[in-house]
Amino acid sequence: MTRHQAFLGTGFLLTVVVVGTLGFLLGRQQPYQASQSERQVLYWYDPMVPDTHFDKPGKSPFMDMDLVPRYAGDPEAPSGVTINPSVVQNLGIRLAPVERTSTSATIRASGILTFNDRALATVQAKQDGFVERSHGRAVGDIVRVGDPLVDVRVPAWSGAIAEYLALRDGADPTLAEAARRRLGALGVPNDAVQTAEHQRAAPATFTIRAPVSGALTSLDARPGAALGAGAPIAIISGLSPVWLVVSVPQGSIGATKPGTSAAIRFPAFPGEDFGGRVDVILPAANTANRTVEVRVALDNSDGRLRPGMTGDVTLSATSGGDAFTVPSEAVIRTGLRNLVIVSRPDGVFEPLEVMLGSAVGSRLEILSGLTEGQQVVASGQFLIDSEASLSGVMARLQSANAGGSPEEYSTTGKVMAIDATGVTFSHAPVEELNWPAMTMQFMWDKEGPIGGIKIGDDVRFGFHREGKAYVVNSIGPAGAIR
Repeated sequence: MTRHQAFLGTGFLLTVVVVGTLGFLLGRQQPYQASQSERQVLYWYDPMVPDTHFDKPGKSPFMDMDLVPRYAGDPEAPSGVTINPSVVQNLGIRLAPVERTSTSATIRASGILTFNDRALATVQAKQDGFVERSHGRAVGDIVRVGDPLVDVRVPAWSGAIAEYLALRDGADPTLAEAARRRLGALGVPNDAVQTAEHQRAAPATFTIRAPVSGALTSLDARPGAALGAGAPIAIISGLSPVWLVVSVPQGSIGATKPGTSAAIRFPAFPGEDFGGRVDVILPAANTANRTVEVRVALDNSDGRLRPGMTGDVTLSATSGGDAFTVPSEAVIRTGLRNLVIVSRPDGVFEPLEVMLGSAVGSRLEILSGLTEGQQVVASGQFLIDSEASLSGVMARLQSANAGGSPEEYSTTGKVMAIDATGVTFSHAPVEELNWPAMTMQFMWDKEGPIGGIKIGDDVRFGFHREGKAYVVNSIGPAGAIR
């Protein structure tokens, strides 16, 4: 055999080996690909909310993550979790029944006394002049109707009175009457006109008196000051009735009406009850503390109640009949929906969405979603929080049963935002929790923020679940954990 023939034979054998190997690999791969393409998608779901099904892929409406397909043959994503009854007490899970409760209830809140703005009087200069005397008044003084506030010199008033007195003694009563009406149009105090008629001389100064009783909340006129027409002299706030501004939880405002009776106790007068009625419900709610302010009018003819005092208020809410209610602490408010965890007779804890009504004392009215007699979880919901994936729930429960530490997870991601409460990552999938890639916030632990990172860093981080929050344990470079 020649060297050329040997080379051709070797090349032929190599070709056969390569082709055979490729055929073998393709033969192994092809059935897998075919099986994957033939699998039927039943629906898409959010692993954090497995009970909600969608008929097409897309973004989850609950969190910033892609929906996950469930294929035919896969186990159904369960909505509940079973806990051994012997472990329930150790986990701190407390149950409470759904009860039919009368919605007639009392509302307890706190309030602050304020001036009654309807009893507000503004004293102004009618004409140009000068302040001669202030009678020793100061802001905060209590004045009565007719008490002197300031003495002023007003040349226009003195001239008008002198003209009137001259015409009054004349032969034409019509002119005298016209001059008298002009004094009223100029704002000359009536007592000053009567004094001038009696003394038959125009006064040089005029006393401005309090038109109502109350407290001086403003006094702008001081001795020697010039006054222009319309300039403020004083503001007087009435002291009876006064308003008690009460912050009512917005969940109870529906049962509060104008005219609702109120019983008030002030720390300044221990053991003494004061009565009043709701005068007005203000139109806007306080977004910071989720309350609505109502004004309760209180008689203060004896002047004992002073604006700025605080009081404890009990409002007798109107009756709305009977309704299903649960303890307030049994309701999980996610911002997107309201949930309760129901304990079924078969030992399964299942999350149910409910529609809330008004607050009835320490309970919440349930408009739909529950029936009388069902048992709901009133404490320990974080162990079976329906916001978590099933695998996450089971991991936490197994950890609790074993008495160990919370399950810890880790993944990689990019730092998107940092603040005092936590850090937001755009992270890779977390297989243990059945999470796809998504963007979400993780909270700092009790030791506070972890330093050494900035927005845009690619990192690997560890985290665990605490209640309804995911807490960062550690953050490090993408290749390590610190």
